[in-house]
Amino acid sequence: MRRDQPAVRSTAMTVSRPRVTIAAIAQAAGVSVPTVSRVLNGRTDVSPQTRELIERLLREHDYRPRNSRHPGRAKLVDLVFDDLDSPWALELIRGVEDVTHAAGVGTVVSQVHRRSTATRQWLQNLRSRASDGVIFVTSDVAEPVHTELHRLKVPVLIIDPAGGAAADVPTIGATNWSGGRTATDHLLELGHRRIGFVAGPRQLLCSRARLDGYRAALEAAGVRVDEALIRTGDFRYETGFAAAQHLLDLADPPTAIFASSDLMALGVYEAARRRGLRVPDHLSVIGFDDLPESQWASPPLTTVRQPLAEMGALAARTVLRLSRGETIETPRLELVTKLMVRESTAPLFAEAGRQPAE
Repeated sequence: MRRDQPAVRSTAMTVSRPRVTIAAIAQAAGVSVPTVSRVLNGRTDVSPQTRELIERLLREHDYRPRNSRHPGRAKLVDLVFDDLDSPWALELIRGVEDVTHAAGVGTVVSQVHRRSTATRQWLQNLRSRASDGVIFVTSDVAEPVHTELHRLKVPVLIIDPAGGAAADVPTIGATNWSGGRTATDHLLELGHRRIGFVAGPRQLLCSRARLDGYRAALEAAGVRVDEALIRTGDFRYETGFAAAQHLLDLADPPTAIFASSDLMALGVYEAARRRGLRVPDHLSVIGFDDLPESQWASPPLTTVRQPLAEMGALAARTVLRLSRGETIETPRLELVTKLMVRESTAPLFAEAGRQPAE
């Protein structure tokens, strides 16, 4: 280098990216500012084409409202249900809130009913306020939602995934197959061979696992699986009642029914009562969940305990760890189920096993 040539020094500089405004998004989309605002607020009075264009521009420009906070300092965890009208949802909420409250973090509970409009509105709300993590319950995360949460750097976890979750999404469940087998083994040990089964929604992994456990127990005992004894419900009381009505109408009805939720088991109780059948004298019944109501049923319900509150607590602890940048040991966790034997199951007696007492 010549002596008269000035030395060139490299200076590190941080170039801050100018903040994108609603006005800039509106100009790029060729719409008014109020139209962009309606999309941000989840309003439905915007055409699908315009909404899609605005949402794409918001993502591309990494738009964040002025009052949004960095995800790591949001002090909020989102708990998202497809449906909230079930006692087991309250148990999960209780478990999540025990952990978040102790950590000084709030819990935002949402219900999306599997509707794209509700999901879109929820996502817009989350974008405007930020979140430390999102816990989805009995669902799959649609690819656009997963992509957006990844862009926002919001960790995601699923409790009881509906299908196979993405490799980078941790899941928490229970040992549903083992629970299904244990419950069926219990009835077999009591002498029952005609065992009805009321399954949950077939699209859910937990439902299929419980049904597979039921089948495995029968096959291991050398009992033929009778497809006529298997009915499908949706975990609610009404479908348990309807399924039991069908099973008890069979020419050779079951002497025991295993319902894959406590609420459906209570529906079985009502179907038996209307026929003058006593539980467990004429019909043994098992549920799944061990909701608080199960031990106060008449008679108290034998059921498979699913540790719902513990699942919620573990989910909350996990997303909070992820929000702090920690690495979790395993992305797939299953908590142990346990058979709770109460008074709704009894040995099969040839004399009184099928007909109501006179």
